[in-house]
Amino acid sequence: MTLTATVALVAIVSPRTAQPLSYHNFADRRAWLGIPNFGDVASNVAFAIFGVWGLWFLGPLSPDEASARFIDVRERWFYLVVFFGMILTAVGSSYYHWAPDNERLVWDRLPMTVVFMSLVTAMIAERISVRWALLLWPALLAIGALSVFQWHWSEQAGRGDLRFYAAVQAYAVLVLLLMLFLPPQYTRSSDWGVVVALYVVAKLLETFDKRVFALGHTVSGHTLKHIAAGLAGFWILRMLERRRALEPGPNAVLVAPSS
Repeated sequence: MTLTATVALVAIVSPRTAQPLSYHNFADRRAWLGIPNFGDVASNVAFAIFGVWGLWFLGPLSPDEASARFIDVRERWFYLVVFFGMILTAVGSSYYHWAPDNERLVWDRLPMTVVFMSLVTAMIAERISVRWALLLWPALLAIGALSVFQWHWSEQAGRGDLRFYAAVQAYAVLVLLLMLFLPPQYTRSSDWGVVVALYVVAKLLETFDKRVFALGHTVSGHTLKHIAAGLAGFWILRMLERRRALEPGPNAVLVAPSS
C-alpha cells in the first residue's frame, strides 16, 4: 500500500508531460529490402522468436507435466500470456517503427503492458498467493491498457500527459524488485536479477540511441534495446526450464533442473 500511495503521489504532483515529437526521430533510419527503419523494425524478431519458443515450451504440457513444473498448475497461465504478449509486442513494435508517430506508438506500448502486468501477476502467484494473483490479474491488465489509452486520449485532446503511463511502468518494475525479497518457492531466483538487469540495459540503450549509433554507424541503441528486451524473455524461459520447486505443494512433483 505504501508503494502504491508513493507512486500515485509522485505522479499527481509531477508536472504534466506530453510525448515529445522528437521521441520518434530514431538514430537509424536506413531502409533495406524495401523496409523503412530496417534495424528497428527487424530487431523485433527477438520478441517473436522467444515468444513463440515460450508458447511452444509451455503450451503442449500435459496436466502431469504442468504439475511437475509448477507448484500450482494455474501459474502456467501467467507465463503463457507473457510469451503471447511478446509476440504481440513484436507485431506492435514493428508496426510502430515502420512509420513512427503517436498514433502507432499506442500499438507498441499496449502489448508491453500485457507482458509487464502478467509478469507482476506471476510473481504475486509465486511469492504471495495464486488466488490473489488470479483476482488481481484482470485489474492489472486493465490498468496497464488504460494507462496507454489515457495517454493517447490526452495527446489527441492537445493536453499530452504521460504521468499515468510512466507511473504504471515504474510501479510494475518496483513491484517486481520488491517481490524478489519475499521467500521464493522455486530455485533459480537469481535469474530474476538477470531479467531486471536486461531491462535496465534495454532502457539505457533506448536513452542513448543516437550515441550508440554514432560509435560506428552500424547498429543503433534502439535496435539493441529490442534485442536486450527479447533476451529478457529468453532468460525467463530458461528459468522455467531449469528451476524446481523448493517445497512441494498438493500438485507438485520435485524435478531436477534440466542440463
